[in-house]
Amino acid sequence: MLGGVLPTPAVALLALDLGVVVSASHNPPEYNGIKLFARDGAKLSDAAEEEIEGLLDAAPRGKPGTVDELEMVDESYGEHLIERFGSDLSGLRIAVDCANGAYSEIAPATLRQLGAEVTALADRPDGTNINVGCGATDLSLLQSTVRAGSFDLGVAFDGDGDRMLAVDAAGEPLDGDGILAVLALHLEVELVAVTTMTNLGFHRLMEEHGIRVVTTDVGDRYVLEALRREGGVLGGEQSGHILYLRGHVTGDGLAAALLLCGALEGRTLAEAAGVLVRLPQSKQNVRVARKGMPAAVLEEVARLNLELAGRGRVLVRPSGTEPVVRVLAEGESEAHAEELCAILSALVQRELG
Repeated sequence: MLGGVLPTPAVALLALDLGVVVSASHNPPEYNGIKLFARDGAKLSDAAEEEIEGLLDAAPRGKPGTVDELEMVDESYGEHLIERFGSDLSGLRIAVDCANGAYSEIAPATLRQLGAEVTALADRPDGTNINVGCGATDLSLLQSTVRAGSFDLGVAFDGDGDRMLAVDAAGEPLDGDGILAVLALHLEVELVAVTTMTNLGFHRLMEEHGIRVVTTDVGDRYVLEALRREGGVLGGEQSGHILYLRGHVTGDGLAAALLLCGALEGRTLAEAAGVLVRLPQSKQNVRVARKGMPAAVLEEVARLNLELAGRGRVLVRPSGTEPVVRVLAEGESEAHAEELCAILSALVQRELG
């Protein structure tokens, strides 16, 4: 059943026996790949994906299948989001960066239907411009537009629509940690699932409000698994994957944008996000020639975290989609965080070239 151009979360919602998305996700077009969903909207396990990959070179078995085209799928998806996540957005002025991706038509139309005044950016996909200089992986277009205009906020999606980041009226960015902080307090949840990338300041805020935090490995699939295991409904990643499972089965950028706008309740985004006091953070993507994580790097990470004793932390992990190792450091000051990040980045570069 062909659904046409759809955001990834729409396919997760519509999956029958299997849902398949062809997409570069948040990456440039040359990283096109395939995402697979089971009938309950969950991503397949690593083992299942490897089993499927092992069949790709095998000869086909059985009779050929059939192909049918679905109609009005994008409209029914938009109606579902309005019904489950929408609120009156009359008069709210929003700049919307669609990343030249799957939300180029759906997102502006849905927000306008709820009453918002929408200025759409990067909404003319041609197959080669997805995520290029726009979207959730590059907020510069959204920031410059908001700063030059008169907006209450801006939101940016990634190409396939499962990530969302925001900027306030001054163009200052709000990442997934900030969005989750606003939503956790507004939705009055008892539990929130996050990844190891989440800022320590978020953990402290949740502790102040009696909200239990479950921490997982990086990846929205692990956040989803934790929510289902623990009976939670809200979770997400610093990168902008936001999951709210009342009325959905996976992370959804447009649903997150609707929830964030509804959570403002007359406040500016800067006021709403001010509840989160972050530890200074420094990140670097180190391009590497070899895979794996050398013992010297792991030992240095363990040593630094022991030495920091809760006053900060360091994290090193390989990207799942690009030949880079991501280094994260949090410290008592920006200079401290940058120093920690530089130490580990240099070590990774030396060990993995």
